[in-house]
Amino acid sequence: MNIEGLDYNTQREPLFMPEYGREIQQMVDIAVDIPNRNERQRCAETIVNIMRRMTIQKRSSEDFEHKLWDHLALMSGFRLDIDYPFDISNAAQISNKPEPMKYPMKKIPVRHYGSMVFDTLEKLKSMPDGEERDRLTQMIANQMKRNLVQWGHGAPDDEKIVADLEQFTDGRIHISTSDVAKDSRYGNDKKRKRK
Repeated sequence: MNIEGLDYNTQREPLFMPEYGREIQQMVDIAVDIPNRNERQRCAETIVNIMRRMTIQKRSSEDFEHKLWDHLALMSGFRLDIDYPFDISNAAQISNKPEPMKYPMKKIPVRHYGSMVFDTLEKLKSMPDGEERDRLTQMIANQMKRNLVQWGHGAPDDEKIVADLEQFTDGRIHISTSDVAKDSRYGNDKKRKRK
């Protein structure tokens, strides 16, 4: 739809620093085109004063004033020929986007349990029989149960947890459904004791 007199943001040039709004950007664009250097300087100082009032909550930072002048230089595309009170040579670094972080992708058999569960299952495989392994088995079974609930796989199925524990530990861990702790969050009767 193209109606004369209506100007939509989608049709306008994108803002370099949207936090200041389109009006400040328009002021900067006008300031760039002012032919008289003294008037241009006075206009730039006025714009920075307005920007300062818009960002009251950020005034506590040490280099607040410097950032405002850097932002002015960036919004003008470094075309604003004035006497800056600060060195703006590093202002371009503000606009540089950081490199994307590499996400550690591990190949895990079932994503809804997560990699930490599978790391613990690997540890369980090598642990000797005993109270410590039994306690860790109980804890990981409960975590698997919570993960199933979180991922919306319906009501937690103790038989599935028992089968998955056995499968993902290569048959080294065998527990029964009664060994999976009953937790009140899943509608079971046993309440957790509070210390």
